[in-house]
Amino acid sequence: FNPAGGGDPVMYQHIFWFFGHPEVYIMILPAFGIISQIVPAFARKRLFGYASMVYATSSIAILSFIVWAHHMFTTGMPVTGQLFFMYATMLIAVPTAVKIFNWIATMWQGSMTFETPMLFAVGFIFVFTMGGFTGLILAVAPIDIQLQDTYYVVAHFHYVLVAGSLYAMFAGYYYWAPKWTGVMYSETRGKVHFWWSLISFNVTFFPMHFLGLAGMPRRYADYPMQFADFNALASVGAFAFGLAQVYFVFFVVLPGMLGKGEKASQKPWEGAEGLEWEVPSPAPFHTFETPPRLDATASRIIG
Repeated sequence: FNPAGGGDPVMYQHIFWFFGHPEVYIMILPAFGIISQIVPAFARKRLFGYASMVYATSSIAILSFIVWAHHMFTTGMPVTGQLFFMYATMLIAVPTAVKIFNWIATMWQGSMTFETPMLFAVGFIFVFTMGGFTGLILAVAPIDIQLQDTYYVVAHFHYVLVAGSLYAMFAGYYYWAPKWTGVMYSETRGKVHFWWSLISFNVTFFPMHFLGLAGMPRRYADYPMQFADFNALASVGAFAFGLAQVYFVFFVVLPGMLGKGEKASQKPWEGAEGLEWEVPSPAPFHTFETPPRLDATASRIIG
């Protein structure tokens, strides 16, 4: 990549982002699967549009390989290349929107209850959708050229990825923890963790949109005083968000690992589906000694 030897530093960016962008989608796809398990369970309905969900997942996986250079609009890319990557990036919003629509349609007129897993799933949808909208804004090349490497990009990325990986992981933990540990977590502590995380997350990253729009670049140790107020607010939110996760580890995870809490039933969630809910909690080392007979959905045992 050394120009003195005939190389091109921009080629390194192409290679890095060709790896780096699909990697982000690899992190989000399991989260989509977790949310697609949890929303139907607490809406007490079948997942709306299962086939379209599968096609959307495949589309996102494929499209993730052809949008890498939207990170590189300011590298002197030809206009033709800018147009291709701009439209391809906008296109990836379509299967993502299909998933958001299907989750909301699953909730529609469902018998919903808001235990902690469902709270984190709804929080995921809310925060991820906000990140998706800012992603569409950044996909427009003339806008991105102004906002490239500003705090607007930092805000967008964290709204997508913290929601995408972290909130879904929390939702999955609270959903399956009774099956793993054999004891129920404290619902009060779970809800404290959710609201603490949601509020402190938004206090941290929402002000960064304004910093980016005001022109504050990322990756600088110092900045003009005009940016100090929002940075101070974001710093307070970041410390609060970190403390929320310390609370989660010490007051939710550790008691579960130590077996403290009410004993979990075989199926603690009324609307849960899947073979893991057909065995005791915690799941035994050998779940099924003989292959079970399953219904048409392969999620329930017959007889």
